Amino acid sequence: MSSTAIILAAGKSTRMKSRLPKALHPVCGRAMLSYVLRACYDAGCTRILMVVGHGKDEIMAEFGGDRRISWIEQTEQLGTGHAAMVCRDELKKHPTGDVFILAGDGPLIRGEVLNTLHNAHKEEHASASMATAVLDDPTGYGRVVRDAEGNFLEIVEQLDCTRGQLEIREVFPSYYCVRNEDLLLALSKLTNQNKKGEYYLTDIFGILRKAGKKVVAVQAVTADDVIGVNTRQQLAEVDEIMQERIHRKLRESGVTIVSSQNTYIEDGVSIGSDTIVQPFTFIGRDSSIGAGCAIGPFASVPGESIVPEGTQLAGQFTSNSGRS
Repeated sequence: MSSTAIILAAGKSTRMKSRLPKALHPVCGRAMLSYVLRACYDAGCTRILMVVGHGKDEIMAEFGGDRRISWIEQTEQLGTGHAAMVCRDELKKHPTGDVFILAGDGPLIRGEVLNTLHNAHKEEHASASMATAVLDDPTGYGRVVRDAEGNFLEIVEQLDCTRGQLEIREVFPSYYCVRNEDLLLALSKLTNQNKKGEYYLTDIFGILRKAGKKVVAVQAVTADDVIGVNTRQQLAEVDEIMQERIHRKLRESGVTIVSSQNTYIEDGVSIGSDTIVQPFTFIGRDSSIGAGCAIGPFASVPGESIVPEGTQLAGQFTSNSGRS
């Protein structure tokens, strides 16, 4: 059965002090939103409901060529629950199947985590499922409250937590998987009766549980997967984690990267085995480097370049005439 994903990408870049829509800020050479879409497609999603607001024209210009995306505008910022509520007409067009709901500013999300969540959701015959993480410092995240037997009870946003609930280290980083029909039911019952006066999407779990539906919380998210981007500092932290992932994948495929700290490789780069990347090297997005090359030191390979097998490249590499 095909899956739909709702991606919430209507947020401003207020704390980043930027005119650029938050979801378009680059991580390793590619817009944050690109990684969220990739994770959805890797998890088998065939339809995306993209909720946009601030900077919608710029986001649509970047991703408008993807026909799997339906664009939905959130004209008022009334909370995450409201962002999902504006999708109801589209959800009613395909009343069966499962729906992921994800934040557009969480580029560290991976398809394998969504697959783990979806598999647990199906195996448990759950109405709604969430992927959770256990953090040493849970500050800022909604806490996952369980009963004495470990069953899920509710998610409480930090602002609404009691002193005891603030001590809970299991958090919810906004990875949802919900049956379509149950999501529509829960959205119809959302209220804004909380300290912020907003519609919290996290409330759907408590609503469904009280309606006798099965809700599952799966500890499937690592601490690194949790980080969303609200500030320039968080953007830098996410970029560093993504760099480590890129370097690790290349090393596992037979590439030597002499110094991770002094090498920057953007997303989508392919490098053949037995190539050595020396320090102080930049390799741009979607470049292709053959096997047995020596790149650097002090080399700059522009995005979408093609470097033939066996190339010895040091200093500046300024030609990318071999683009494909």
